[in-house]
Amino acid sequence: MASTEELYQLYIKHPVISTDTRKIIPGSLFFALKGDKFDANTFAAAAIAAGAAYAVIDDPAYLLNEQYLLVPDVLTALQDLARHHRRQLHIPVIGLTGSNGKTTTKELINAVLSQRFNTYATQGNLNNHIGVPLSVLSINRQHEAAVIEMGANHQKEIELLSSIAQPSHGLITNIGKAHLEGFGGIAGVRKGKGELYDFLSGAGKGIAGVTFVNADDPVLVAMALEKGLDPIVYYGDSDTAAIVSGMIIANDPLLTLEWTDRRSDRIHAVQTHLTGEYNLPNILVAIAIGLYFDIDPAAINAGISGYQPNNNRSQITHTATNTLICDYYNANPSSMAVAIENLGKLDAPHKVLILGDMFEMGEEAAVEHEAIINKALAARVDDRIFIGPEFHKAAQSMDHRPSTMDNTVFHPSVEAASAYLKNNPIRNATVLIKGSRGMALERLVELF
Repeated sequence: MASTEELYQLYIKHPVISTDTRKIIPGSLFFALKGDKFDANTFAAAAIAAGAAYAVIDDPAYLLNEQYLLVPDVLTALQDLARHHRRQLHIPVIGLTGSNGKTTTKELINAVLSQRFNTYATQGNLNNHIGVPLSVLSINRQHEAAVIEMGANHQKEIELLSSIAQPSHGLITNIGKAHLEGFGGIAGVRKGKGELYDFLSGAGKGIAGVTFVNADDPVLVAMALEKGLDPIVYYGDSDTAAIVSGMIIANDPLLTLEWTDRRSDRIHAVQTHLTGEYNLPNILVAIAIGLYFDIDPAAINAGISGYQPNNNRSQITHTATNTLICDYYNANPSSMAVAIENLGKLDAPHKVLILGDMFEMGEEAAVEHEAIINKALAARVDDRIFIGPEFHKAAQSMDHRPSTMDNTVFHPSVEAASAYLKNNPIRNATVLIKGSRGMALERLVELF
């Protein structure tokens, strides 16, 4: 059996990890991970043939020669290798989790830190039990800082990911109604996300990390104090000890922010390529981290203003006649609510909501979808289009049908909504398109 140290010595010589035989990089280490419908041990020979230097396997039936490395469990071996690699790195590693805004916040922090440091940040959505070890193993000796995003949909997952990434600094963006089915309700979300605070508190290891806490979020403040976190760097308006505070001075639909460096009381302004007032704390924490690491305010602003979202999160797309707010990478009741509120506040002549089903709601699905319908009905928008079986069922079970339903339609599928939009085209409007990733609402964009 190959030990972690033996694998690490090979990793030093071959510091690229492959897990997909369709994307083998010559000279890489191939890890034969198992999936729900496949066993990558069966692909190990193909990986070697495609140029992988070694293949890490956990089935002795595929141990053909010295290029095949047998371990008890490939996933555990990958995680242990990443954990070992992290211990060799002596750089600040910022770990972040939260119900909403993780990826946008990660990208903003990366944009700011990159003004001064050679920074590595999680690529795409590699934020789970496989993605985090792959991210950690992508940090090399030239990197001076790293930003690692950690996602979770059940208890103990953030605990595991924290043990791998071992963040020296960290933050929780917020606690919201996401993955309620896996976490077992909002209290479970609080407990699960709070596992990052547990790690940063130094519990069980005696070394406390630096935690950035939104002073305007009473839930996060209470959690931080309960965990006995120290040191804490606050950001936001509600605490005079905060390192930075700020406010939105324009939302049309791109945000312009005015922020104050509380250390000097100097005020700065920055225009962003982001939309949504809900992004204010995400921007502020990136600024706070920049200030903490002594990055010049002008450089911080350059990082913030230079970031352009291209991941279907708060992304503005202009078509021939419409302005689209593309926010269909993910959705839950918390992110839906703030997105609806933001569209309602925009000064636009014709505003349209297109909302798709929210996934992983479990037993709360019916009540949460009905609550979003009611919130949308109360919003200052002109038209509302709901898509998906959950919204369709929720509408049929509602006790009343307000008059505002006249400007509202429900479709059981994206295909049905597409047919409707082809016959009823939307023009000269600001349109929010938001739903869970599984709805694939990007299929609607070509209709605008």
